[in-house]
Amino acid sequence: MAGCLFCTIASGDAPGFVVASTPSAVAFLDIRPVFKGHVLVAPRTHVVTLTDLPADDVSGYFSFVRLLAGAVETGLGAGGTFVAINNKVSQSVAHLHTHVVPRTKGDGLRGFFWPRTKYDSDEEATEFAGRIAAVMA
Repeated sequence: MAGCLFCTIASGDAPGFVVASTPSAVAFLDIRPVFKGHVLVAPRTHVVTLTDLPADDVSGYFSFVRLLAGAVETGLGAGGTFVAINNKVSQSVAHLHTHVVPRTKGDGLRGFFWPRTKYDSDEEATEFAGRIAAVMA
């Protein structure tokens, strides 16, 4: 869809720190991560909410999200992950996306008040993406 940031990342027309992709979805680093290694998974087709995702695509999409959750944990040595979807409210880009956030005990995440951090450089973001991508490969 013209003007949708996630569609342009999925098509390769906009830069993104891509971690993994399938013919129907793409996973890339959130540029304003809760914690470093925070991944967004988005379908390649433009749908705004989970309820807009065709029923035939749900299984493949969430199988990919499941693999990413494991890759984030393993690749980053995290204690676990937080996986979430916002539908409309708090959805900063109007394109379905699932957050896969690395977690560690005592990381300070409380409820839904997410602290935000930044990557020190594109090189650091590339390194985090590479660690997760290596597990997905």
